Amino acid sequence: MNSKGPPRRARSGHANLTAHGEPWVWLTASSLALAIAMIVGLLSFIAWRGLATFWPVPLELVMLTDGRRLLGEVTEQEPVEPATAAAVGHPARRLIRTGDFDSSGNHYEWIDDPTITEIARPEWATVVERLDAGRLHGIPRRLLHGEQVVAEGAAEVWKAFGREHPGARGRLLRGLRIDKHERGELQRQLRAARLAVVQAGLDAGAGSERQAEAEQREQKLAGEIGRREQALDEETAKLRGENAGWAVEFETASGGSVPVPLDGIVRAWQPNRLSLAGNLGVYFSRWGEFLGDDPREANSAGGVFPAIWGTVTMTLIMALFVAPFGVLAALYLREYASRGPITTAVRVAINNLAGVPSIVYGAFGLGFFCYVVGAGIDDVFFKASLVADGQPTFGTGGLLWASLTLALLTLPVVIVATEEALSAVPNSMREGSYACGAGKWQTIRRIVLPRALPGIMTGLILAMARGAGEVAPLMLVGVKKLALELPVDGTFPFVHPEREFMHLAYLIYDVGFQSPNSQAARPMVFTITFLLVAIIALLNVAAIWLRSRLRRRFVSQHF
Repeated sequence: MNSKGPPRRARSGHANLTAHGEPWVWLTASSLALAIAMIVGLLSFIAWRGLATFWPVPLELVMLTDGRRLLGEVTEQEPVEPATAAAVGHPARRLIRTGDFDSSGNHYEWIDDPTITEIARPEWATVVERLDAGRLHGIPRRLLHGEQVVAEGAAEVWKAFGREHPGARGRLLRGLRIDKHERGELQRQLRAARLAVVQAGLDAGAGSERQAEAEQREQKLAGEIGRREQALDEETAKLRGENAGWAVEFETASGGSVPVPLDGIVRAWQPNRLSLAGNLGVYFSRWGEFLGDDPREANSAGGVFPAIWGTVTMTLIMALFVAPFGVLAALYLREYASRGPITTAVRVAINNLAGVPSIVYGAFGLGFFCYVVGAGIDDVFFKASLVADGQPTFGTGGLLWASLTLALLTLPVVIVATEEALSAVPNSMREGSYACGAGKWQTIRRIVLPRALPGIMTGLILAMARGAGEVAPLMLVGVKKLALELPVDGTFPFVHPEREFMHLAYLIYDVGFQSPNSQAARPMVFTITFLLVAIIALLNVAAIWLRSRLRRRFVSQHF
């Protein structure tokens, strides 16, 4: 009898490959490579479009068959083969940013290539960024001071412009600082004195001695403020008088002449004459304005500094709220709560909260934080403001309520990540600590939490990344289209959590979909998007650096 049994069938090479899992390795690796390629491609596209927005583009003078002339930047081209032009519906064409809105009523215009008779690049063609009315493209003709012609001819005007413009621009900025900061501070002091009178009337009764003293202080302060405002009026009148009458006259492509006040020019450059160093100078100058100035032209020009400040401040305050509450909740669920149906239901609820649409959190924040908590704070601490102005202080959207709303939105992320980090700490460390005589809280504080900190930081990083990019809740609880007063500034008490603020994510929506000039706003959308991604990346890099230090300090240690 043969005890060996039937001979085994030899395994094929395909069977061996499948048994060892090589196809799954290739499949998972390919999926990872595809995901990385998509992420890198998206970020590269945003970075390229965002970084290229402020690079100077040559001005082209385009002559058309109908006799019109256009001077502008070619921002987009659509090449079409003649054989397929009928199928597409139009021949090859190009989009030109004309910069002649005063006469044409258009900022951009599509031009069919067959209608172009000639293209030139005038040497003295100038791009003028104005405070109002958008861009202007033209050739400088005269520099005027009242009725006097200071310079005439493109070369002489450009030289004189470089000599006179910095002083005029400086005087304008000084006047704007006086109006915005110094006058604003005086008005805040006067309003505080007026509210003190109202508060005295509420506390001691109308016509009381306390209210009379407050009224005397208000009158004394009003006299001092009046004298200081008179001095500011004299200074601003002097600044504006020195700038009055200065203007640069530009000849547009349509043949018209447009005078532009000298102090109304933000900057001007002649791209067809710029060297590489000149292009870099204009490029970094525009970036400096974008990062450090206030917005203008319905947020489609100027800077986004208030939005940067608001985004970073809100994200940091949100992190300060969500971190302790999330860690404490996870500690209780993991270390103290006994397993049972209630604990299971709480965990299920936390996981479900992570999937609730963000607009629902916004509605909750508006109803609870603004209309309940904020209204209660106003009734107790800011009743004088309600009586005097009829305007709520905390009973409306603001930085504090926006931060709390986003803290609630990201709380499930922190709780889940913290629970996972706590469960990753070996039980042998807890048992060794108990064996040495340590109590429950001592073990958590000295053994468990330090080794779970890297995982807790991971949850906080995810919460910051999600919270910084949210838009829908902020539209209800504090974000504003234009808010030039920063929620954290140099005025007492330095932090103003009741103020509405600007946010980069909302600014993307506003510029991209609410701007009256959508073509001009499109490059700004990519630039703001790039800036938002960069800020979130910087915040995350700082948190990752801290996490790595915590990991090296605690996780590498052995009990």
